[in-house]
Amino acid sequence: MLYPDLIKSGQGPRIAFLEKADPMQIAETLVAFANTEGGAIIIGLKANGEPAKSSIDSIQLEKALKAAEEFCNPTVVTGNWEELSLSPSSSSSQETNQEAKPASRKVYALRIPRSIELHALSDGRVLIRSGTKNRPLGGQEILRLASTKTTGDFEAEVVPGATRDHFSKKMIDEYLEKRSERTKRPFDGNLDDLLREIGAIDNDGNPTVTGILLFSEYPQQWIPQSSVVFAKFVGKTPRGESGLAGYSRREELTGPLARLIESAWNLIWSEMAVSAVVKGLEREETYEYPQFAVREAIVNAISHRDYRLKGRRIEIRMYSDRLEVISPGGLPGFITVENIKDEHFSRNPRIVNGLFQWGYIEELGLGIDRMIEVMKQAGHKPPNFDARPYSFAVTLYNAREKQSPPDWARSTNQRQALALQYIKDHGSITNREYRQICQGVSAETLRLDLVDMVEKGILVKVGSKKGTHYILK
Repeated sequence: MLYPDLIKSGQGPRIAFLEKADPMQIAETLVAFANTEGGAIIIGLKANGEPAKSSIDSIQLEKALKAAEEFCNPTVVTGNWEELSLSPSSSSSQETNQEAKPASRKVYALRIPRSIELHALSDGRVLIRSGTKNRPLGGQEILRLASTKTTGDFEAEVVPGATRDHFSKKMIDEYLEKRSERTKRPFDGNLDDLLREIGAIDNDGNPTVTGILLFSEYPQQWIPQSSVVFAKFVGKTPRGESGLAGYSRREELTGPLARLIESAWNLIWSEMAVSAVVKGLEREETYEYPQFAVREAIVNAISHRDYRLKGRRIEIRMYSDRLEVISPGGLPGFITVENIKDEHFSRNPRIVNGLFQWGYIEELGLGIDRMIEVMKQAGHKPPNFDARPYSFAVTLYNAREKQSPPDWARSTNQRQALALQYIKDHGSITNREYRQICQGVSAETLRLDLVDMVEKGILVKVGSKKGTHYILK
């Protein structure tokens, strides 16, 4: 786990900052991480990532952890405290007017893996990690989470008959390259140690379900249900004339998960209708569905499907009026259609992490939110989510609603109009991207442009620090 990078990004679903070694705070965070995606506790940092004033020693930490474990039922399995020398540059705070700080400050990190057990506190509370907070679950949520825990950890199971030789060097090299791009540092460690850390092999070097799905050239040899079926239908229903099949094209896609994502995307892209309008002297192409929404639906299905369900494959159905992506397995844990935008819980955290490092997932937990936004921005109805006990379907509609220009469109300057067009085309805009399309204008002027549009209710500011971007409200 790259702690400096995590610290720079600030608190979130997989990292928590605690100023003091308070046993109850530690216990609450242990339970929350173990029940959700796992994560890391950093002791010795304020909520904004700045070093705490009081110092902490390892003996004090061990006592606090031992006391915290007494509050957890069952006990949460953790690693050992790791001492980190944190330089001021590793801080997540971007404030410019700060007091002088020492060259480095010791903080301590504790890694908590996701647990296959359901953990509670001694007072009965069951917590999960929600954003930057530890949130207690209600009765029905606890039952749903408990049912997920009892199914076991399928992605970590060893695949009978598979060996380390069945991993493709090409796929591993591609993964390492993409991982280095995301972490901004080349991988120079022991490959087997990394594969063991990400859950691709077990402690004895045997390939797991995760490893085979990510790195085998043909995982369907062992996990046939991992393929994807694509069908393009002529009309709005699966039935054709005279009782014949209504599809004009049907393909079965195989290969490792990264190749499935690309193959599914290329198929949809090749079948997607494209229209064109002329604005001024330029011809502008408009696609049937926003690219991000389609890609997100594919990635989510492949990342979160229940791979235990044999005989069921992901289905992509393309009708004349809609695109359906159907994933085997209901929503995992405490996730419901009502809270799917705000909460995050993966059935397959190792697979999700692998595809995140590969670059197919932009930011953990934010894809559904942005999918809804880009569909609205393109003039479509919001996606429809249909959760059933053994399947989950996302439907994207291609009809566009006719909308008159909003009143605020007449109150923007030329620079702001460029920013709005950029957001329409790309889904969001950052300060850096705004500077690139308005070269020669001071950064402060452009910052004030964005602030003005937020205050007028045109844009919404999302994220903080380096991750700040703006979307249409």
